[in-house]
Amino acid sequence: MAGELQRRTAVVTGASKGIGLAVAEALVAAGADVVAAARTTSPGLDVLVKAGGARWVQLDLTAPDSAERLVAAAGPRIDVLVNNVGSAPARPGGFLSVSDAEWRQTFELNLFTTIAVTRAVLPVMLETGRGSIVNIGSVNAELPDPNVVDYSASKAALVNFSKALSKEFGPRGVRVNSVSPGPVETDLWLAGGGVADTVSAAAGLEPADVIAQAAAATVSGRFSRPSEIADLVVFLAGDRSANIIGSDLRIDGGFVPTW
Repeated sequence: MAGELQRRTAVVTGASKGIGLAVAEALVAAGADVVAAARTTSPGLDVLVKAGGARWVQLDLTAPDSAERLVAAAGPRIDVLVNNVGSAPARPGGFLSVSDAEWRQTFELNLFTTIAVTRAVLPVMLETGRGSIVNIGSVNAELPDPNVVDYSASKAALVNFSKALSKEFGPRGVRVNSVSPGPVETDLWLAGGGVADTVSAAAGLEPADVIAQAAAATVSGRFSRPSEIADLVVFLAGDRSANIIGSDLRIDGGFVPTW
């Protein structure tokens, strides 16, 4: 809904591409002042910044004190936080191929950055008595896959973390929810070195075959679009979802079977 987030400040991590960029674009369209955190910019993010709807804060959120610097750059009020930054390294060799260092790296980016940024943002939200935090999870939180074993575990932890936060801070006006996409049309899946590329190389297939198999596993027969994830995030950020607290909303085209 156009203008529903007018005069609100939204922080988005991992905002230079993929879901993060789509979320930043949708929040700007809804009227928010967007603080876009990313290590590097991109043509899409440059467009938002030049149009005046977003501010790029150059940060590596795994670095010490980066969360505090992000909050300082955002200013005195933060109404919305979207924890999106993360990665999904393909592990075609399964569990025994993943080193301790790789496990730590995945959890650092997918979980501990969210913990650090949320810890830094919460006092600002609590001071005003309101706020919405949306954490980007994954269907792999409840559908573990040995091809992304460390990613699956980190996203399960993230969704659990979101639920615990919602119970503590919901009564104080800060709503916490998570969004768990299935396969999405982003570089994480489709680019060189992405999931399709890595899995296909290990299996002796073409990347297009891996993509087609994943799409065929959905009821809709296709990947979700980043804009569709972003629309759901905007809904959770605004007042229309005022009584949605502690939910994990899946958007996957029917990828995960339900009973």
